[in-house]
Amino acid sequence: MKALVTGAAGFIGSHCAERLREMDFDVVGIDNFSPYYSPDLKDRNAKYLEEAGIPVKIVDLREPKDFRILDTDFDYIFHFAAQPGIASSSSFEDYLLNNLVATKNLIDFALTCKNLKLFTNISTSSIYGLHATLTEDEAPEPASFYGVTKLAAEQLVLSKTREKKMKTCSLRLFSVYGPRERPEKLYTKLIGCGFFHQEFPLFEGSEDHVRSFTFVEDIIDGVVSVIGKEETINGEVINLGTEQEHTTGEGIAIVEKLLDTQIRKTSVPKRGGDQMFTKANIDKARRLLNYNPSTTLEEGLKQQIEWYRKEFVM
Repeated sequence: MKALVTGAAGFIGSHCAERLREMDFDVVGIDNFSPYYSPDLKDRNAKYLEEAGIPVKIVDLREPKDFRILDTDFDYIFHFAAQPGIASSSSFEDYLLNNLVATKNLIDFALTCKNLKLFTNISTSSIYGLHATLTEDEAPEPASFYGVTKLAAEQLVLSKTREKKMKTCSLRLFSVYGPRERPEKLYTKLIGCGFFHQEFPLFEGSEDHVRSFTFVEDIIDGVVSVIGKEETINGEVINLGTEQEHTTGEGIAIVEKLLDTQIRKTSVPKRGGDQMFTKANIDKARRLLNYNPSTTLEEGLKQQIEWYRKEFVM
């Protein structure tokens, strides 16, 4: 079978593309190689995918004409591409175009795929708002442009199930970390500061923030488990994450322990829209997907540190 992965040169998308290839899927990745962060990092990810037999094509989902280079014989679509971040310098228009308009264009393309079994939208716990502890049946309260536009995109995808035009589902991911994590995210930045003896900018009050930090391979376990369950999960929203809870301060302490160093920290003003508390309620994922994440934070951070050491230190 054939799968299309959007945002394939990014953090989570690249891991998903690799896993699908290991499952003997014919995988095509697409990415627009946005300069939101260093394109060099995406180039590295794309190179690894190419070596694994996964072509990564340059496609900007905001441009309908770009879809012309794609065949329409996909069995599955996994939609990771998005404008990320809750406190970036990006404008509302950036989020609107990259998260909502891009998703609409991808849906239009998906409707031309005659063999399509499932369109899987990748969403985020940010749609729940400042306290992301809700079940999938409770009303979201997004507090950022990112959360608002990702919620709108999710509903745009699910509307196609309601219209009986295609099978869809949406997976809301919680605080993903691991190898290839974006450079502005907590652990990649923290590990870099530890290796190179730089000051780590710590948002005011964030040490006490509680997170369901979830290792990327545990997330991918959940993502690919939708395959073959199209009838069961059609039209469903499902949380993916770990029930383990750690404060940001505890995560920092684990990295310092693993690196055997004390990282210097400097306080910076808090971010608007930053989540105070996240806890993944995964009862539904367990029931529908037999989902059971098991990687501890320390185990996952060991792998992320080794990836960072290999890529940027050695």
